[in-house]
Amino acid sequence: MPDATPPRSLPWWRHLYVQVLIAIAAGATLGHFVPETAQTLKPLGDGFIKLVKMVIAPVIFLTIVTGIAGMRDLAAVGRVAAKAFAYFLFFSTLALIVGLLVANIVRPGDALQVDPATLDGGSVAQYAEAAHHGSTLSEFLLGVIPDTALGAFTSGNILQVLLLAVLFGIALALVGPRGDRLLSALEDLSTVVFRLVALVMRAAPIGAFGAMAFTIGAYGIGALAGLAGLVATFYLTSLLFVGVVLGTVAHLAGFSLWRLVKYLRAELLLVLGTSSSESALPSLIEKMERAGCPKQVVGLVVPTGYSFNLDGTNIYMTLAALFIAQATGVELSWGEQALLLGVAMLSSKGAAGVTGAGFITLAATLSIVPSVPIAGMALILGVDRFMSECRSLTNFIGNAVATVVVSRWEGGFDAERFRAATSGELPAMDVQEARDGPADQPTSPTVR
Repeated sequence: MPDATPPRSLPWWRHLYVQVLIAIAAGATLGHFVPETAQTLKPLGDGFIKLVKMVIAPVIFLTIVTGIAGMRDLAAVGRVAAKAFAYFLFFSTLALIVGLLVANIVRPGDALQVDPATLDGGSVAQYAEAAHHGSTLSEFLLGVIPDTALGAFTSGNILQVLLLAVLFGIALALVGPRGDRLLSALEDLSTVVFRLVALVMRAAPIGAFGAMAFTIGAYGIGALAGLAGLVATFYLTSLLFVGVVLGTVAHLAGFSLWRLVKYLRAELLLVLGTSSSESALPSLIEKMERAGCPKQVVGLVVPTGYSFNLDGTNIYMTLAALFIAQATGVELSWGEQALLLGVAMLSSKGAAGVTGAGFITLAATLSIVPSVPIAGMALILGVDRFMSECRSLTNFIGNAVATVVVSRWEGGFDAERFRAATSGELPAMDVQEARDGPADQPTSPTVR
């Protein structure tokens, strides 16, 4: 007779999202009341992000290689990639246009009336210099190619790992049955790596605590007062984009955006605490597979989306660029705004989901549009960290939605499994379960 015992549920305080939420609140409180001490905790957040970066390359490589090689159908791989990039191009462009329209309608920079000659360009010089490197198309394409195969794993460039994984996966598929033993070994290795991810995620509350404490301690809530209009406009625009645009996409694709967001709440809180969507990338890959998205789709859409589907970053770039223009009294014609839009479309590609990437891509955009003084970035430098959180959250949700949509287009989406996972009937692995084993499947670290 089968065991009718319901799955073991964890106490509320052992769930990752609860621990991260408590850590964020504690970090913000410490940063507000004891800012000097809070600023010294920055290494906690930096250390956790480095831990996550340590496992990102093997997670992406193993997921893509086993997905492609397991399919055996290379035409299907090309079809998935084509659909993903079509989705990315459309919605990334739409996000840029939304930011542009909101900036023209709300005009959050008009109230400042800043003389460009009084701005401190030196404070943003490092970002302008960083934006200069790899700003041309040829430099970007060459940067995708690693110097060595092993170098792709140490460069920190997601696209280099993606390129190597796709080529390796195709090669493994082409050798046919002779590669079965290697494919089986890689699948076993991926199980170990995802268990490693679960172990690393135990430190998520510590990382979120340190990162939030530093942010509030270093910049203070008071930094928001002077530029509250810009910050509020950006947050509301991003919220409307997620709720209206992505919500409509989810509805048309036959799934609930709210259920998806609730399912990913632990990762979203982690992104909020660390201001980096990259910190939740490995967990997003695992959770989307558990929620019924095919492995090969997840492996292609999520990593490429982190560089090519940055809805939050795109909204920020056009909105911030026009804010700077308005604040410095520069009136851009529609032709100049069209140029700004075109440049932003190119400069936004390849930006990783790490803290500060949006600011660097903004510098790259303004450096090619001379009408807007790049020194004007000094106006928003103090609040960029707070907007980085919103950029990362919007990027993260956008990539989760894209994964489900492309999975549905491919006809491989398991709607029943998605319903079960997002409703809690098939709970995602919690941090603590890495030690005890999942509550619903005690003998298997992940459901692949």
